[in-house]
Parts: sequence; structure tokens; C-alpha cells
Amino acid sequence: MSEKGKTIWVRSDHLPSYEERKKIVSTALESGYSTIMIKFEDKELKRLGRFEAVEVSGNDLFLEGERIGAIVAIDRPEDLAKASALKGIVANVLIAANDWKIIPLENLIAEFQRSKTRILAGAATPEDAKVFSKTLEVGVDGIVIEPKDASVIKDFKDLTEGERPKIGLTAVKVTRISPVNVGDRVCLDTCSLLRIGEGMLVGSQSNCLFLIQSEAMESEYVAARPFRVNAGAVHAYVLTADGKTKYLSEVKSGEEVMAVDTEGNSRSVVIGRSKIEVRPLLLVEVEADGKKFSTILQNAETIRLCTPIGAVSISELKVGQEVLVRLEQGGRHFGHAIKETIMER
Repeated sequence: MSEKGKTIWVRSDHLPSYEERKKIVSTALESGYSTIMIKFEDKELKRLGRFEAVEVSGNDLFLEGERIGAIVAIDRPEDLAKASALKGIVANVLIAANDWKIIPLENLIAEFQRSKTRILAGAATPEDAKVFSKTLEVGVDGIVIEPKDASVIKDFKDLTEGERPKIGLTAVKVTRISPVNVGDRVCLDTCSLLRIGEGMLVGSQSNCLFLIQSEAMESEYVAARPFRVNAGAVHAYVLTADGKTKYLSEVKSGEEVMAVDTEGNSRSVVIGRSKIEVRPLLLVEVEADGKKFSTILQNAETIRLCTPIGAVSISELKVGQEVLVRLEQGGRHFGHAIKETIMER
């Protein structure tokens, strides 16, 4: 797991008893962590689940038999030289300190910033982890959670989920609603339960994405499926968890997209299944800043667009109603936002 690209490991080798270390590993796995430090002699812990087991032997770190780093204990300022001596020698240096001081950490971050060696900081509390992530703005390259027992791992949830961006949403008026025959549409079934008012951002133009609600609401004919977003035609863009866009036709099981609610709160959700089927389609067009934008959805009453006052089924949507969209300037190239004049009609 990572926070905005930062490596996050969980450490178990620092605890004295095998049962404590075993509990740390099992709890870390249940919490979704994929890289866990274990004692070299605790190889049997690998049977608890599939994860990257960083084995600790003395102060050396090994992954699948290859040395990938070292632990450096810093108890006094002169110990910083031990870490500096490893710059460019190993891939990772884990700094372990009983009494963290921000200035020495700043020195290490600055010194290692242009090297191939990554600085990891051991953190016993979420507060420490957040400080280390922000020091000198760029922060350390990674956080190693050092829990005193398994129960505190859950306290680091906010760190591992990261500070999800607040998505700016704009209410725009619908100018056209028109059936457009049949085509291939995509249902994205996630590994999460989505709430009423929460969905995905989808659209025919990357600079105007419509907030399509999940099927969390029951209808007269179909039971609620809160894990599903009937997202639209295969050509459309969807906003992914990393802030890029992807064609709906390309989204596959195991990938992550961004779930967004009507307040702009966002989170990453994993795709469990993408279903492409031939269905009747409907074009919905809006106007924003004097320009026309559209998206194409399945023509069915279970598909709902989010509005400032709640979700509305496209079977009841009217010209002149306002719906919520995400607007941005410029265009996209292979999913990346770029400052370039691009026209998509």
C-alpha cells in the first residue's frame, strides 16, 4: 500500500514473541498491507497469506534472498554518518530512532534526494507518520509502521488511504436528451459497497465528466446493486484512482477507479468485474461555459445522474434540469491532463 506514491511497510520483527509477530502479520494482511517485515527465522509466517516478505537478518533487509536494504539505528547525531555511508550502496535505508528530531531527518532527506537510495522512516504512531511524510514538503520515500501491538494497525488507516483529493463539481443544465440506437455499454462492478449519492465520473469528453450514481437505490423492477455503476458506452472516459482517465472499454478486474460523491469526496475502489453488453443507448448533453458536452448511457431507468438535490433517473431527466459534472481545462493524452487545445465533440 502507498500514500501518494510513498512506500508503506508494516514491521513485525521488532516484537519479542513469535505470537505477537504472527498477530501483526495476520492483522496487516487483513488491513490490506502487501509488504511486511518479518524475522529471518519466521519464514513460516509467509503461509498466512500472499505478501512481500522483507526478511530481517541483523540489520540487513532481504527480499527473496536478495539484499534490498539496511536498518540504521540513530540514537545520537553522530549516527547519521552510518546512514550517509549507505547512500548509493543499498536500495533502502530504514531509519530507526527512539527520539526523532525533525532537523536530522531533514538533513537525510536533502542528502538522499538525488540518490538511488530511498529513505524509509519507522513510525510508531500515525502522527509521526504524517510528520515524516511532509518533512521538507517532499517527505521521506516511505513509512514503516512499527506497531507496539496488532491493535494499533487500524489507527494508520487514514495514512494508508492517503489524502484523497476533493473533486470540484459544477451544476450545469441539460440541453438535450436523445435516444441513439444500440451499442456496447459497460457496467463496472466494484469490490466496495457504494452509497447513495456516490458514483463515478464518466463522459464523452475528458474535460467534462458526469457524476453517474451507483445502483445503490432500489427500483420498482430491480433490487439495489450498490457495488455497480452502469457507466455508459465503451468509448467514454472514466476517472481513475490516480487522477488519470481511461476508456471504459479498457477497465479490467483488479484496477482502481475513483468513486466520488455529490460533495466531491473521493476514494479509490477496486474493480471486480467489467461487463460489456449490447444495450439501447441515450445521449445526454449539457452546456457549460458556452460549450456543449455529452455522455452516452444505457437507456434504462436504473441509471441515475447526480444533481445538486439528489439523483435522478435518466427516464425522468428533463431538459433544463441541472446535473453535476467535473470540468477541467485542456485535454488528455493517454489519460494524462495536458495543456493543449483539444476538441472532442
